[in-house]
Amino acid sequence: MRALAPVVYVPELQAYLITRRDDIFAVEKKIAYFSSEQPQGLMTQLMGQNMMRKDGEAHMDERRAIFPTVSPKTVRDVWKTQFVAKTHAILDRYHPLARADLVEMAKEISGEALIAMTGLHTMTWQDMDRVSQGMIDGCANYSDAPAIEAHCHDCTAFIDRSIDECLTNAPAADHSLLAVQAAAGLCMAQIRANIKLVISGGQNEPRDVIAGLAWALLQHPRQMGHVMAGDVSWAGAMDEYLRWMSPIGMSPREMAQDYDLHGITLVKGARVFLMFGAGNRDERVFARPDTFDMTQDCAASIAFGAGPHFCAGAWAARCLIAEVAMPALFENLKGLRLTGDVHFGGWAFRGPFSVPVKWDA
Repeated sequence: MRALAPVVYVPELQAYLITRRDDIFAVEKKIAYFSSEQPQGLMTQLMGQNMMRKDGEAHMDERRAIFPTVSPKTVRDVWKTQFVAKTHAILDRYHPLARADLVEMAKEISGEALIAMTGLHTMTWQDMDRVSQGMIDGCANYSDAPAIEAHCHDCTAFIDRSIDECLTNAPAADHSLLAVQAAAGLCMAQIRANIKLVISGGQNEPRDVIAGLAWALLQHPRQMGHVMAGDVSWAGAMDEYLRWMSPIGMSPREMAQDYDLHGITLVKGARVFLMFGAGNRDERVFARPDTFDMTQDCAASIAFGAGPHFCAGAWAARCLIAEVAMPALFENLKGLRLTGDVHFGGWAFRGPFSVPVKWDA
């Protein structure tokens, strides 16, 4: 599509796809035209109108409200200690087994981190993974499959019950998402919608990156050598993986008014998909776009988005993945190696289905 045209209409999706990196980077900031407010969109209908589906001051008000949970200072001073303790406890339990599926391991690491950050301590990591995947599947259900929609409703209802239970038990005035939103005076509809948003992205994306980045390094021993030698940081490895694989491959917008892009008129009301996965492999921008190569410059990556909707959880994700999970994985599981084929799936959200490995007991 990048080669065909700057904008491509796909009838099956009833949407215009923008695939070139610089176009995506520019239009994502033009919220007067490319609106995140989509009352009839799948995310809004299934999860409520969270801050990701708002623009301008409405978006910024809620972003400011959750900042005490996701700020770099809070991540450093509050969450990192908990991330380290939980991750090492999980790896200690896995270590004697000498083999595992890294996706399953990453589910637990991600889920435990998310329980702490949301304040939903009545949930298990298995609950987190189930409801996150259910909502992700629902938001990508462009074929309107009834079973997928029903499962998504079941997952959001479970989250609502968990929120109610935690509120009944008088949650502490801590840094959790539940506590800081309540302290900021957000209404229950806002609190529920934003917690669902954080769960939908905060579970599956770190899970997919932990397992996927480990696979990428094991598949590319020369690249892993750069990290092991200290020539490339874990953060650098994560950034190149995010560019190369784009766990969030797409974000939808709705045209708030007509806009001309390279001679193509996107009319008011049209649905537009910003294709991050395509933009992150744009040969106009990246030297070796289809190659996992940590020595190339990936600073132009749009893996976390751009503009006012830049991912609010980016600092927490970087801490959990690059500062905690990845170094702990390779330090604690000596001789880590793949034992089978790995297959990826998804286009709006992309990750490995299974990463079978073993290590020296």
